[in-house]
Amino acid sequence: MNLRKLTLMQRRSLVGVTFILPWFIGFVFLFATPLLQSVQFSFNKLVVAPGGYALEYIGLQNFHEALFVDANFNRILTESVSEMALNVPMILFFSLFSAALLNQKFRGRAAARAIFFLPVILASGAIAAAETAGLISMTGSSEVAQELGEAQSGFDTMSLMFMLDSAGLPEWFINYIIDGTSRIYEIIRSSGVQILIFLAALQSVPPAMYEVAKMEGATGYESFWKITFPMVSPLILTNIIYTIIDSFASSPVTQTIYDTAFRSQNFGLSAAMSWMYTIVVGLILVFIGFMVSRRVFYYN
Repeated sequence: MNLRKLTLMQRRSLVGVTFILPWFIGFVFLFATPLLQSVQFSFNKLVVAPGGYALEYIGLQNFHEALFVDANFNRILTESVSEMALNVPMILFFSLFSAALLNQKFRGRAAARAIFFLPVILASGAIAAAETAGLISMTGSSEVAQELGEAQSGFDTMSLMFMLDSAGLPEWFINYIIDGTSRIYEIIRSSGVQILIFLAALQSVPPAMYEVAKMEGATGYESFWKITFPMVSPLILTNIIYTIIDSFASSPVTQTIYDTAFRSQNFGLSAAMSWMYTIVVGLILVFIGFMVSRRVFYYN
């Protein structure tokens, strides 16, 4: 193939295909077969037999049991969706705010960026596995844990609540802010990747835009909403999708599906729960992607 004869759009398409080719190969050879098997399991009752398993077709019975018989699945799924709806705006706001701060020029900027990403590393599976194996200890002594607990309990939520109430804010918004401040470490731990994505987006904004805006007398507030926010809006959509998927990947629904399969040995019901969970996540992603993409600004 002569690359010189290709147009710019064809070259970009070729680069895109090259990037997704490893994922596509992995999907075909590693993921496609288990995916089709899970569809088959969801419509059957799996019975472990000598030398393997046997399937007994039962139609939609597994889906009916998950929705109308199981006492916990509907509640856990609803709570997970509600918690996701509350956490995503908090994580996005904190990520964009932190990235804007870290994008400023100051001494020790590289160290500050590394510190903001540390909670993601500490919460990773590798650290948890090493701690379980006894290779490292992240908890420390009981005295240190007690001091940290006392320090966290010293946060005066009542003063913040009265301050927000005196500002005339609605009650639901006050409760939302209080809930966010009480779970600040959880938000920081879930914001590391999003901060890096926003940081890359901020660094891609042409400096000439800010220079022209400054020459025209625009304030920092106006520059943010007229230049920064529209330029990073495509990455806002990316971070929304990533945050939703990340929140569902570690939700109680995933643990319920795992327990149903490997503890209760009900693989058909577990497969049905998995597909209902996938459909719910897919519908949420399609709806949010459609609504947000209408407001996204693409710079050419």
